[in-house]
Amino acid sequence: MANDVNFTVGARTFVLDREKAEQAFADKKVINGRESVFFNLLPLKYVWAYELYRTMKANHWEPEDIPMQKDIEQWQSENDLSDVERWIIRMGIGYFSAAEGIVGDNILHVIRERVTAPELKLVLGRHAHEENIHADSLLYMISSLGINPHECEAMFEDVPTITRKNEFVMKVSRALRKDLDLTVPENKQLFAKNMFMFGQCMEGTQFYGLFGMILALYRQNKFPGIGQMFRYTLRDESNHIELLRSLLMAMKDENPEIWTTEFKEELRGLMAEAKELEKNFIADCLPVNAVGLSVDEFSQYIDYIADRRLEGCGLAPLNPGVSNPFPWLAEMMDIKKEQNFFEGRVTEYQKASALSSVDDDEL
Repeated sequence: MANDVNFTVGARTFVLDREKAEQAFADKKVINGRESVFFNLLPLKYVWAYELYRTMKANHWEPEDIPMQKDIEQWQSENDLSDVERWIIRMGIGYFSAAEGIVGDNILHVIRERVTAPELKLVLGRHAHEENIHADSLLYMISSLGINPHECEAMFEDVPTITRKNEFVMKVSRALRKDLDLTVPENKQLFAKNMFMFGQCMEGTQFYGLFGMILALYRQNKFPGIGQMFRYTLRDESNHIELLRSLLMAMKDENPEIWTTEFKEELRGLMAEAKELEKNFIADCLPVNAVGLSVDEFSQYIDYIADRRLEGCGLAPLNPGVSNPFPWLAEMMDIKKEQNFFEGRVTEYQKASALSSVDDDEL
């Protein structure tokens, strides 16, 4: 064919079928695409996924590189901390020590197994790796402070507002842990709902109440090591939210039949349920207004965050016009230029080639 590419080396000629190559590119899809045992990234179809992978890779950090001595001193002191401050830390460590694993397991064994484009598998693998780092950081916090790990496990299983949050996301994950025909519109919607649930409801909304509380303590010079790890974690989470949002939007574009009025309302209903579960959880994390923190303000913050997630997916907000009561959170996450407050060394954990850390609009 005239469009073929020929290479002649000595007495041999090699013919590359251009039409076949172009068809292979066209057959790349989020789901139901070209199946291949070869992890061939090129040519890239989902360029945004590869660029996000590079950003995530450049943001790499390790928990053990963050000093915990000041946190340990505060935790062991009888006078430095209130009961509420200690409880917030226990709830944060207790919840996230297993919640990060729930997300990572779903990314690996539900979403990554079903997408078909290699560059999507690449960035999802990085996502799962970062969840491992987050889980490892919680282990580092627990061991540093000397908290009984059995208490964390009991908290995760015995605090009703935690168990209800977990069951909320796991029911969507369980539904996909079996062979499903993803050419069926209803199953496509189930898969899309999983991406929305984990990206926008769980990581994008239900993580943010405790993130805000712990960073509020950090802002008051409490738990500098834990606060720094949560700042890096939140920077990672912003990339995870964008990854699953972009993946959902790409799947919607390739499968427009799933994006019905009824399905969009179902997603909004999921976010409404996620919000209420998070507000109940916040009330347990902060049983009384204390240490400059208000339950009402955190509830408003969850309304604000939830609407940002909905609008990012082209869905109508639940509380139009709600404002952000914590504008300082955006400043807390501007860590690209920061110097380490411990020993004067840079702890940015972002290579020069990385893109901007976190857009203020994400917070």
